[in-house]
Amino acid sequence: MANLSCHFPIFGPLLVCAFITLSLTSTEALKPKVARLQFYMHDVVQGPNRTAVRVAGPSPDDQSTLMNSTGLNPFAAFFGPVFVMDNPLTTAPDRGSALVGRAQGIYIHASQQNEFSLHMTLTYMFVSGPYNGSSFSVVGRNPVMGEDRELPIVGGTGMFRLARGYCLLETHSMDGMNAVVGYNATVIHY
Repeated sequence: MANLSCHFPIFGPLLVCAFITLSLTSTEALKPKVARLQFYMHDVVQGPNRTAVRVAGPSPDDQSTLMNSTGLNPFAAFFGPVFVMDNPLTTAPDRGSALVGRAQGIYIHASQQNEFSLHMTLTYMFVSGPYNGSSFSVVGRNPVMGEDRELPIVGGTGMFRLARGYCLLETHSMDGMNAVVGYNATVIHY
C-alpha cells in the first residue's frame, strides 16, 4: 500500500484550492435575488371566452345553499363551488395589452361567514419578458372584497426556483363576477 503522506505536498494545496473555490461558488449561488413584478389577471367566469369554469360544488340555482345552521345567510350561497382557471396575465388592465403570462390552478369559495373569500392554489407562469419560462406558485386565502389582500408565494421554477415572497392584490374592475385584478408581487429567489 502506498504512503499517502508523500503525495500531500502535491495534492494538498490543490485540494485546499478546490475546496475554497467550491465554497465561494456555492455561497455566491445562495445569495437571494428580489424580483418585483406588476401585472393584471383577467378572470372571466361569465359570458363568452371564459377563463374560469365551475367544476364542482352546489348548483348556482340551488336555493337550499342559502340556508345554514344559523339561518338565512347570503354568503352561504357562495360556499363550496370549485373553479379551474387559465387566466391571462397582462401588463395593463386592458385585456388587449401585452400578454406576460398565465395564471393556472383552482380556487374554491371557502367561507360561510360574513365575507366572500376564496382559497386559491395557483401557478403564475410567464411567457414573455425576462422571466419567460419561469413560474411561481401561491397557496392561500383571498378575502375578495377586502382592501388589503395578500397571498404567500410558496415556490417556483426556472429563474424562480426556491421562490418565496408575497403578492398584494387589488381589484381593478368588476363586471358581474368577471374581474381584473392587479398584482404587485415581491419574489425572493436564488
